[in-house]
Formats: sequence, structure tokens, C-alpha cells
Amino acid sequence: MRIDHLKPLNYLESECQQMQVICDRISRLRDSGKLEAPAEAVLKYLGELKRPYLTEFEERFLGFIELECRISNLQID
Repeated sequence: MRIDHLKPLNYLESECQQMQVICDRISRLRDSGKLEAPAEAVLKYLGELKRPYLTEFEERFLGFIELECRISNLQID
């Protein structure tokens, strides 16, 4: 896809940072090699959200997957 086909999302800097944190958490889980198919499907859904935040339920669900995979959401590469 060419860059001129992309549209700006006009997020604030703080929203971009929130999205980066979510992306990092999802990436750590995917890279862990500990995921089963249902967890992979949830991560795919969360990664495709069109908003820069997770709902309370989504946040708890992501935290549960991290707990089950023993991945800390505070882990820094």
C-alpha cells in the first residue's frame, strides 16, 4: 500500500503513547510462543481496534492473557 492511500487518524500525542503501550503488550504476548488459538484471536481483535484505548473489559481480558502467559505488562525490552 502506498502512503498516499493512508488517511491521518489525528490522534493526540498521549493517545499515540497509549496505542504504543497496547501494541507493545500485544507484541510481547505474540512473541512469547505461549498463546493458544483463542488468545491469538483476541489479540488480533485488540490490535485492529480503531481507537487509541481499551475498554475496561478489554483491558481486563488482555491482563488475563498476560497473567496466563506469565507476561508482565510492565516488562520493558
